[in-house]
Amino acid sequence: MTMARLEHVNFSVSDVEKTALFLERLTGWHRRWEGPSINGGYTIHLGGDDAYVSIYSNPAVAGGFANGAPMNHIGIAVDDLAAAEELVAAEGFEPFNHSTYDPGPRSFYFFDSDGIEFEVVQYETPPAT
Repeated sequence: MTMARLEHVNFSVSDVEKTALFLERLTGWHRRWEGPSINGGYTIHLGGDDAYVSIYSNPAVAGGFANGAPMNHIGIAVDDLAAAEELVAAEGFEPFNHSTYDPGPRSFYFFDSDGIEFEVVQYETPPAT
């Protein structure tokens, strides 16, 4: 397995559009994707061609986050998802929520020993760098 790279960070905010507009101005990143998402929320993927932030908002929970709680998971892209899953399981962590979604990566999730959620993804055709 080659060295992994950070693919995305997913976090929750009270106003997804306001946060995205600010980060667009601050960073020059572009919108890679946006739309309705899990549990009645809305998500904007903002970044470059090989990494992004996934900004999530859900009116049902907006504004109710303690310090540190808004982060949902850390996404890591690998070139061999099966090998990564074997390693995760060998470490005693339980992979869950296996899926494939647009723009095409296969993925699974797991919680580490500190309760931090990770999503591990493999693109069939790696994003342009």
